[in-house]
Amino acid sequence: MSFQTTKISKELSKRSLDASKLRYCYECGTCTSTCPVVRVFPRHYNPRVFFQKFFLDLEDVLGEVGLWLCARCYRCYDRCPQELKLPEIFVLVRELAVEKDYLLDAPRKLREALNLLRQEFPFAATYSWLCLRPCEEELKRSKVDKLVFDTIQSFVGDYEKEKTAPIPKTRKEKIAIIGSGPAGLTAAYDLTRMGFPVTVFESLPEPGGMLRVGIPQYRLPKEVLDAEIRYIKNLGIEIRTNTAIGKDLTFDDLLKSEHAAILIAVGAHKSGKLGIEGEELKGVIHALDLLSETNRGRKVRLGAKVAVIGGGNVAMDAARTALRLGPKEVCVLYRRSREEMPANPWEVKEAEEEGVNIQFLVSPSRILGEDGHVAAIECIRMMLGEPDETGRRRPIPIKGSEYAMTVDTVIPAIGETPDLSFLPKDVAVTRRNTVLVDPVTLETSLPGVFAGGDVISGPATVIEAIAAGKMVADSISQYLKGGKPVNEIV
Repeated sequence: MSFQTTKISKELSKRSLDASKLRYCYECGTCTSTCPVVRVFPRHYNPRVFFQKFFLDLEDVLGEVGLWLCARCYRCYDRCPQELKLPEIFVLVRELAVEKDYLLDAPRKLREALNLLRQEFPFAATYSWLCLRPCEEELKRSKVDKLVFDTIQSFVGDYEKEKTAPIPKTRKEKIAIIGSGPAGLTAAYDLTRMGFPVTVFESLPEPGGMLRVGIPQYRLPKEVLDAEIRYIKNLGIEIRTNTAIGKDLTFDDLLKSEHAAILIAVGAHKSGKLGIEGEELKGVIHALDLLSETNRGRKVRLGAKVAVIGGGNVAMDAARTALRLGPKEVCVLYRRSREEMPANPWEVKEAEEEGVNIQFLVSPSRILGEDGHVAAIECIRMMLGEPDETGRRRPIPIKGSEYAMTVDTVIPAIGETPDLSFLPKDVAVTRRNTVLVDPVTLETSLPGVFAGGDVISGPATVIEAIAAGKMVADSISQYLKGGKPVNEIV
C-alpha cells in the first residue's frame, strides 16, 4: 500500500469509515460507466480517474473543481465488484479540502463547480442542496456544511440580481413537454438554448414536479427551487400549470397541434400498492401523498404511532417528515437487512439520528382496523435466502413469527410507477408500466413522440433525471433536423 493510500486510510478510520478495501480496486471502470454525473460532465468528471488521483497526488486533488461534483447517488457502490464506497471517500476528501490549508481556496472551487453545473442544466443550486447535503443543524459543527450553505445562498442570491433576457427563437419548430420535473425542465432548458420555442404542460398549480411535491422542505428549501424556476421562465420557456393532459387537454389535442415534437416527462408519481388486507382503511396514507400534502402546507394528522413500510429514499423522507409532524413514535418496517436497503446510507443514518426506529427483516401481512380506521398492523419476521434477480437476498417468511403492532397511521412507501392513463394506445408501454422507447433515440412507438426520465426508467435520482433530460433534448434536436412535424403524422 502506498503512502497516499495509507494516509487516506487513516483519515477514513478517524471518521469510522471502512478503508480496508481501498487497495483492492483493479480499475475495472464500473464506477465511471454507471455514474450519471459522467453522462452530464464527460469532460470534467471521471470517478475512476479521480479515485486514482487520491493515491498519486492527494494534495493536488484537494484543490480540484471535480471534487464537488459527486452526487452521492451510490450507483458506483451498488455495482462495484469490490464494494468500494466511493461517495463516502469523496465526502472525506471534501472535508480534508476545507479542514486543511485549502480553506480559503475551497469556496472558490465550489463556486466554480456551481457555475459549471449551471452551464449544463438549470438546477445547479437544487442539485447542490440535494447532493452536497448542507445540513442547517450542523452548520456550527461542520465547516463543509457551512461552506456549502453559504456558497449556495450566495449563488441563489445572484439569480435575483441577474438580468436574464429571453433567448431568441431561431427555430420555427415548436416543442411540447408534458411534465415540469427535473427531466422535463432540463430538456426545455437545452432545447430553448438551441433556439426552439418550448411549451411545458404541468398538471400541478406550480412547476417543479417531484422536486416541488416529493422532496421535503428540510432537504430542499422551496425558495431555492423557486429561484431556479424563475430563471428558467425568464429564458423564454412557457410553463402552463393546472393543465393536466388527459383532463384539461387530450393527448390527441397535442398531436393535432402545431408542435413538431412531443416529450413525455411525467415522472413516476403513482404509489405502489401493498396488496394486503386493510389497505383501504382510513389512516393509510401513501408516502408521496404525505410528502405532497406537507409540501403544500396542508395539515396532516398522524396520531401517536406511525409505521412506514419500505426501505428506499422515499420511505426515509416519509419517516423523517412524519416525525416532524409530532407523533411519539415513527417506525420503519423493512423486509430485508440493512445491507440490502436501497436507501442511500446517509439517508438511513440521518433518519436514525433523528429518532426514527428501523426494524429490519419484518414484513406486514395485514392492517387491522377499528371503526373503519387503522388500529394495528400485523407483521411476520423474515429471514434471507438466496439472491433474487435484483442481486439482493430474497426475504423468506418465518412460520409462526407473526406479531401485531398498535399504530394510528400506516405509510406505504414501496415504490412508484408512472400514471400513463392519458396516453393513446399507439404509445407502447412495458410490463413495468413505463413508456417503451428506443434505447438510443428515446423515441416512443409513435413517431415524433419522445419520453425521458422516471417515466421510462422508473423511480431514479435527480441527477439521473437531469441526464435523461439532456439526452432526450439532443435526440429531439437531431430528429427535427430531418423528421416530420407530429401533426403531419396523425
